[in-house]
Amino acid sequence: MSSIIQPTDLRIHPLPEAETIPSLWYTSEEIFAIEKEKIFAHSWQCLGRTSQVLTVGDYFLADIAGDPIIVIRGKDGLLRAFYNVCRHRGGPLATSDGCVSHLQCQYHGWTYDLDGQLKGVPSFDGVLNFDKPSFGLVPIELTEWEGFIFIRLEADTPLIEELLTGIPERIGSPALTELQFHSRISYDVHCNWKLYVDNYLEGYHVPIVHPELMKLYDYRNYRTEVKDWYSFQHSPLNGTQNIYSSGEGEALYYFIYPNLMLNILPGRLQTNLVQPIDATHCRVIFDYFYLPGTSEKMIIEDQAFSDMVQAEDIGICELVQRGVQSRSYDKGRFSVLQEEAVWHFQTLVKKALGSVTQ
Repeated sequence: MSSIIQPTDLRIHPLPEAETIPSLWYTSEEIFAIEKEKIFAHSWQCLGRTSQVLTVGDYFLADIAGDPIIVIRGKDGLLRAFYNVCRHRGGPLATSDGCVSHLQCQYHGWTYDLDGQLKGVPSFDGVLNFDKPSFGLVPIELTEWEGFIFIRLEADTPLIEELLTGIPERIGSPALTELQFHSRISYDVHCNWKLYVDNYLEGYHVPIVHPELMKLYDYRNYRTEVKDWYSFQHSPLNGTQNIYSSGEGEALYYFIYPNLMLNILPGRLQTNLVQPIDATHCRVIFDYFYLPGTSEKMIIEDQAFSDMVQAEDIGICELVQRGVQSRSYDKGRFSVLQEEAVWHFQTLVKKALGSVTQ
């Protein structure tokens, strides 16, 4: 274990007795490097939607904590994921999303079938003991769930169905698969990725930071529930007419460990994917989905409202990042009533980094 991680910081205490993770975990590049291996390489990562790769040869690129990934639809109709790395000398197979009949390294021109088999090796006459079939692309385990594409780099996590059990049933109608992708917006945030997640996982800050969002909820009935690998916050809408409904329905906010959020309001799904950049920066990718026939007016109003809320979250997260970097701060405590999901997330982080129980 790295000496930068103290055994006492990994101890897991019940929520009423627990301290937050130390401030160093929000600022250290060494901790960040450990997280890339122990958290992101050992968890299911959502890369996108199956609707992005409908026809043979369609592909898109992704990045998992520095590992370049390509997802592609094969000639047999199956979706596959590979490292976007040529087996020759590490060149990229693609540099932007697209559709191809085969994959060709953008460095030296090695070519691969859509199923990853190496087919063409230019200027390789005279090379001895070269076993061409063993130089196919390195595959990555891929699975589909409710129209989303997930991969895992290491196969030591629960199956996706076990990880996300109960979510489709709780969401009910309309199902996630009924909502159609509309647009994507990305935000770069000057804070550690975990700090952004912490902020998402509690409604404690809503009355202070989000006065307009506060009007949307019946805040007295705002609740948090925690499962093994995800948590969700939910609240009835406040009973007055708003852009999402005539006052009925509820807001559902799912967090799927370690970095995916599903924000559900009547007729609308917004996903947030928190991508770590370095110890003190992250990128948050917002994808918007709507029911077919949703009015453009509602979409414009929804995205403007979401952008306002996100600006408020970015502002407070960047200020908190400064705060945790202060010499005055190391660890805090949790509100039992309001911050159970934050405690749950930080507990999973501790376990991933090598928990030491009481």
